[in-house]
Amino acid sequence: MGATLAELAVRFGCVLQGDPAVRVSRVATLQNAEPDTLTFLANAKYSSHLANTRAGAVVLDPRLADSCPVPALLSSNPYATYARIAAELHPLPAIAAGRHPQSVVDPAAQVDPTASIGPNAVIEADVRIGPRAVIGPGCVVMRGAAVGADTRLAANVTLCAGVTVGQRCLLHPGVVVGADGFGLAPEAGKWVKVPQTGSVRIGDDVEIGANTTIDRGAIEDTVLEEGVKLDNQIQVGHNVRIGAHTAIAGGTGISGSATIGKRCLIAGQVGIAGHLSICDDVVVTGKTMVSSSIDKPGMYSGSFSADEAATFRRNAARFRQLDALARRLQRLERGGTHAADPAGDEQP
Repeated sequence: MGATLAELAVRFGCVLQGDPAVRVSRVATLQNAEPDTLTFLANAKYSSHLANTRAGAVVLDPRLADSCPVPALLSSNPYATYARIAAELHPLPAIAAGRHPQSVVDPAAQVDPTASIGPNAVIEADVRIGPRAVIGPGCVVMRGAAVGADTRLAANVTLCAGVTVGQRCLLHPGVVVGADGFGLAPEAGKWVKVPQTGSVRIGDDVEIGANTTIDRGAIEDTVLEEGVKLDNQIQVGHNVRIGAHTAIAGGTGISGSATIGKRCLIAGQVGIAGHLSICDDVVVTGKTMVSSSIDKPGMYSGSFSADEAATFRRNAARFRQLDALARRLQRLERGGTHAADPAGDEQP
């Protein structure tokens, strides 16, 4: 069915440039758009594609309005506006309330009649499933867990015992929430397992990517506050706390008892050591190792960019000499007339 540009402009607070009767029914890229599609421009490196687009309309910043050859929906935040319009043009499938005959639901579970329980899903005793929640195929919700209204567990998601998930959340395939944390006590060269008696509490409007794992707390709970967005294949250790509206990209590992503030942006393959804290409004760039607390908002990096192999090897060798060079510099600053390199190498 789609919508006219006039309808979209009113609904999403845009300024309309062009024919209000144009109707769009789906989304596309600038390069591959057709007259019935909507596209957007939010990244300057794609500006060259704007002049030749065949889209029915483009969502873009008002400053680019004069260079747009087709109708436009002008927004100060074109990407967010596009996201909301795309969600309307491509809605999720309607929920078929009820229980699939191949699901297993314990009689002691409380399942709202408007919820949907898919094939091969298992709902254990004392579980609470809220209104319009979707428990997809192969999902397991263990004893005492709770799923809030309008939350979707896509497929093969496991919520371990006592886990609480808020409203309007989305957990993608393979997510595991509430497995034991990595708690081990050394004794005489062996390991003694530390019971993980806490759980996991997830706030409203949280999204968790495929195959991400969130460990239960050792004593108190692991907590994800409202609006947290996690990408695929992230490891969240026990007793971690992630503040509201923080987003974390794929491959990141967060060690136990780390605290991450609100509105942080953690890029891919970042490592965060345990028992530290990161304040609100911090950006950490890709592959950075965070080994100490960050108490000042800003952008932090700690990795080397790609370089020619020969140059990288020379720099790596010099990096190993950094401590010796620092000691030489300290002696020179103290007034020494000659400070030989302890390694016998006078060249940096």
